[in-house]
Amino acid sequence: MGNGSSFEQIKTIYLDINGKEEKIIFSRHSTPLEIHELIAQAAGVNKHSTISLRDKNGAHVAVSPTMPVNSAQNPYKVVTREPPPATDNDAFQAVLTHVAEQLNRVFQMEETRSHLNHRINMLEKKIEIEGLKAVEIEKCKSEISYIRDQLWNAQKNTAISDETKINLKRDVPNYPKYTLSQETVDYLKQPTFDIWHWEPNEMLSLLEHMYHELGLVEEFNINPIVLKRWLLCVQENYRNNPFHNFRHCFCVTQMMYGMIHLCKLWERMTTEDLGILLTAAVCHDLDHPGYNNTYQINARTELAIRYNDISPLENHHCAVAFQILSNPETNIFAYVDKDTFKRIRAGITMLILATDMARHAEIMESFKEKLAAGFDDKNKEHLDTLKMVLIKCCDISNEVRPMEVSEPWVDCLLEEYFNQSDREKIEGLPVAPFMDRDKVTKPTAQIGFIKFVLIPMFETVARVFTQIDEVMVQPLKNAKDRYEEMKSIEEAQKEAKKALSQNH
Repeated sequence: MGNGSSFEQIKTIYLDINGKEEKIIFSRHSTPLEIHELIAQAAGVNKHSTISLRDKNGAHVAVSPTMPVNSAQNPYKVVTREPPPATDNDAFQAVLTHVAEQLNRVFQMEETRSHLNHRINMLEKKIEIEGLKAVEIEKCKSEISYIRDQLWNAQKNTAISDETKINLKRDVPNYPKYTLSQETVDYLKQPTFDIWHWEPNEMLSLLEHMYHELGLVEEFNINPIVLKRWLLCVQENYRNNPFHNFRHCFCVTQMMYGMIHLCKLWERMTTEDLGILLTAAVCHDLDHPGYNNTYQINARTELAIRYNDISPLENHHCAVAFQILSNPETNIFAYVDKDTFKRIRAGITMLILATDMARHAEIMESFKEKLAAGFDDKNKEHLDTLKMVLIKCCDISNEVRPMEVSEPWVDCLLEEYFNQSDREKIEGLPVAPFMDRDKVTKPTAQIGFIKFVLIPMFETVARVFTQIDEVMVQPLKNAKDRYEEMKSIEEAQKEAKKALSQNH
């Protein structure tokens, strides 16, 4: 879809009122009644007057937002007739008409809500794109506030519940607009990017930049203000866990952005596919509680019961993602058609569900089969499997990064693991050895994972994208060697300590 502004659909109509030239301006969303009152105001007559328009040939023109645009040389002639004096019957009829209008408004609430939300988007887009003067901006903000109040009152009066939607605690743009240096813009595309140097607001700006730079704002016709608000809402719905937090979300998304550029994925995929990949990365761990699927299932939590022990966390992350998108204020896909949204929803859901490590062997086996048969990026099934493997790579890619960036993540992960195992011991639930603080160390936690999960997965992807071998596979092998050396030193220290205690 294009990125054309809705504000271009403003109409200017020229009028001839008793020989005097006037003009009125309105949008295509105006009602016939609003246009009628506008003409009455221009003609200086009672708004209840009968008004008719005629073109230069004497033909009647309907007073509606779809009336043909004319010019100053060919204005519509305005014919007005004052309303007759009101009678009791007229008053009664007026009351009936008013009641009917109120009932009609109630029954058309969904249409009203949609219309008001559209107007909000239009006004916000106008502020962002057209850079209005300060006075005009304040006027627009005032109108936005008024429309929001209307929408709120309408929802209250018709008992429409919004409890299932996840709303923002604060509006945007509350985080400042950062001007990114060319050095930062280039660095952002590298797998070596240091994610620890950025404050939360800076991470929001960097994520926003990714959507603009990849052409996703234009592809999906995203309102820039809604993009800011969506990112802020996503940030608010990541918990302050040691590992599964908003910085992890940024880390995974930045690696996806880096892989898009490293592998030139736009040569194999559509911009829509790139948008699905990036958005799935942003949303992949939304509202993670800090306790994994094994705990959810063993503890019989609400999530495990709701999703029948099938990827309870990943299903929950998906549900929260689309709850956020179901709110017009945070729906970055508001302007795509139904078929496109259906593809986006299916794609994001498929990718987030693929991050469940319980499905690792299944997904990798499927990918290897497709490589053996001859990978075909024109085949949807092949491309879908590749996308699933890509988000898996990004989700567990910390060891691809330099040691000073990756090692703090191991501490964060172990802290989260230990929190879970401590709780499992208290609750009498099974404890995984790799999570037990009494059994695991940093090198033992990483060596097997790098050797048997990460290196084989990235080597398989390198069969499609050879550049990954040097940039990602080699750093993983270096990390494995480093942890093995660390393990040897720890064991030697342990033996020395043991020998020392025996001598004493």
